Amino acid sequence: MRQDYRSQTIDPPLLDDLSQLVRLAIREDLDRTMDITTMAIVPQGVRGSAALISRNPGVAAGFDLIEAILQELDAPIELQQQVGDGESITSGQSLAVLSGDARDLLTCERTILNFICRLSGIASLTRKFVEAVAGTKARVYDTRKTTPGWRRLEKYAVRCGGGHNHRLGLYDGILIKDNHLASRAVIDGKLLDPGQAIQLARSFLASGACRFEHPPMLEVEIDRLSQLESALGASPNIVLLDNMSCEELSHCVSVRNKLAPEVELEASGGVNLKTIGAIAATGVDRISVGALTHSAPVHDIGLDWNLRIEGAVSR
Repeated sequence: MRQDYRSQTIDPPLLDDLSQLVRLAIREDLDRTMDITTMAIVPQGVRGSAALISRNPGVAAGFDLIEAILQELDAPIELQQQVGDGESITSGQSLAVLSGDARDLLTCERTILNFICRLSGIASLTRKFVEAVAGTKARVYDTRKTTPGWRRLEKYAVRCGGGHNHRLGLYDGILIKDNHLASRAVIDGKLLDPGQAIQLARSFLASGACRFEHPPMLEVEIDRLSQLESALGASPNIVLLDNMSCEELSHCVSVRNKLAPEVELEASGGVNLKTIGAIAATGVDRISVGALTHSAPVHDIGLDWNLRIEGAVSR
């Protein structure tokens, strides 16, 4: 069974991040005071509901987190969830219904929408990339190009869209890049080749300087074909092929298949929905796409309100 980076699920660290982000969102909106517009205009006792309606097709993400968001908001709002994370959604579909005091609903609506629109946008874009490589062996991975503070949430959304997670942080895997090699060369003027760098990383891991619950992934980046045999010879988990043409990627796959078929190849750089199909066709195992998180548009979700007081109903 192949080794891979950890997949982000709804786990305690993610829920802790969510709690802190919701608290920050409350501070941004209320500044430890109140929603002055709602308090000035909306009388007490108005009850209502708001249906969350998708304005276009996509993939749901963040809906399994709404209950946790409501708990942090400390608002007595009832949730009727109609879709689960990872489900395909259509234009005009009702995704959930929030019910409660109109003042609470109006104060909390933007915070809730900001989370689910952002996460559903990432999941929806990821699904497009995943569909673009269908029929090939390539898997689509995210990167660390995430919104500060949102990384676990955004990587969770990538999973909802059918993508895979690359390392969660700098502590969660060894990825040797050209800047690491250049920084070391400053000391003695000697630039390590990829194979030497991998062996150095293995020695560090064996030293016991850090303890790991699971052995970390070992990956090395190359940007020239001349580096490939050295990298493969050291048997890392993955060789990252940076900004290579499809012709170069195909060559790397051919060499890998002969010398080290157990090593996976990851393509990175210049990946978009127009190019990913051709990249996947070269036979690489992984394609990392920063755009999944740094360029995903929000998914448009609106509210269909239903207000009532003393038996009267108005829309």
